[in-house]
Amino acid sequence: MILAAGLGTRLRPLTDHRPKALVEIGGKTLLEITIERLRASGVEEIIVNVHHYAEMMLAYLKAKGNFGIRIEVSREEILLDTGGGLKNAAWFFLETAGEEPFLLHNVDIIAGIDLEALLDAHRKSGALATLAVQQRKSARQLLFASSGQLCGRRTGPDAADEKVLPCDSIEPLAFAGIHAIAPRFLHLMSEIGVFSIIDTYLRLARAGETIQAFRADQYYWRDLGRPESIRQAEVDLAQGILRL
Repeated sequence: MILAAGLGTRLRPLTDHRPKALVEIGGKTLLEITIERLRASGVEEIIVNVHHYAEMMLAYLKAKGNFGIRIEVSREEILLDTGGGLKNAAWFFLETAGEEPFLLHNVDIIAGIDLEALLDAHRKSGALATLAVQQRKSARQLLFASSGQLCGRRTGPDAADEKVLPCDSIEPLAFAGIHAIAPRFLHLMSEIGVFSIIDTYLRLARAGETIQAFRADQYYWRDLGRPESIRQAEVDLAQGILRL
């Protein structure tokens, strides 16, 4: 699933007349870049959530012939946040009774993270969810034990750590906006309406489920939430640091 429903307010004026998913880098939209990365990792079916400029998104996908794969759309009349957005689109993943994990990917990040390695690590660990994380500065950090198990979060430099489990050795890491998730997670989402998937992860970690870290420190990553980030990604592309 590609999370693409947000208003993109931080990207204004680039999003004054289009959704953030259709902002371009190197002549490609953020949505196209994300779809191509998922396809390169073997993904053949995708659902995209839409809200802001939804009709423009639908017209774009139609004009592109859904990039030659199955692409469904999950409409949100109100923004449901990451957890609510996934829950609203759960039908897509529950069509089959298989146990294959699925990927959840923010549209407004660009990364060279090896998605196949992420999926492989997820399968081997038996975790409920595996989160791509990096050691870098971030206003919000997730807290992990030495085993890689999620055990809390830090919401700011002056905020007290929220711990859901005892941590033998706390390591704060920044979430990269890419998850590998076991289908049974969908049945465990008791939250309703608008909610963050991180809240669900923390609740389930407290209940004994394994929410595992996948260290992605060596990979290119950039949050594309602001115009200056788009400009820097263009520079990275021109210098060969970023490859589309």
